[in-house]
Amino acid sequence: MSLLRRVIGGVLRRLRLRQGRTLREVADAAGVSVPYLSEVERGRKEASSEVLAAICRALGIHLSELLEEARDDLRQVEPRLPAAPRSGAAVLAPLPAPRPQTEPAVRVGPRTSRAMLHRGPGAGGPTLRVGLPAPMPARRGPRTARLLTCRRARRPLTAV
Repeated sequence: MSLLRRVIGGVLRRLRLRQGRTLREVADAAGVSVPYLSEVERGRKEASSEVLAAICRALGIHLSELLEEARDDLRQVEPRLPAAPRSGAAVLAPLPAPRPQTEPAVRVGPRTSRAMLHRGPGAGGPTLRVGLPAPMPARRGPRTARLLTCRRARRPLTAV
């Protein structure tokens, strides 16, 4: 697989040579050192987007033009891979048929003091009851009335 920094460096060198300019001219115009620009062109350094934009300005091209040429070069060197299936079109293995249920899965029932897991009656299997904790005793004092009016009534669920 081709590294992007090598491809971009090759495009930069090709554009610079096409214009007949030296490394020193482009480096001075871009505000980077000659050795650094040489390293970028050889694909040894990964230039930041700001440095690439400065080099493109020095060459008189848009960053999008550099990236378009890099894309074209990548398309030529990359092996063609078969198209991957789209994420929504994944093939799934069939699921086993669900067991018939004799009772509903969720029931709404009275409040329990805490969440409990226990065996249900008969062959019904495990039963999970979920509820809110027991209410705290009322406080005495001036804040009691205000606290009680702010509380919302909640209805706990019992899952069976």
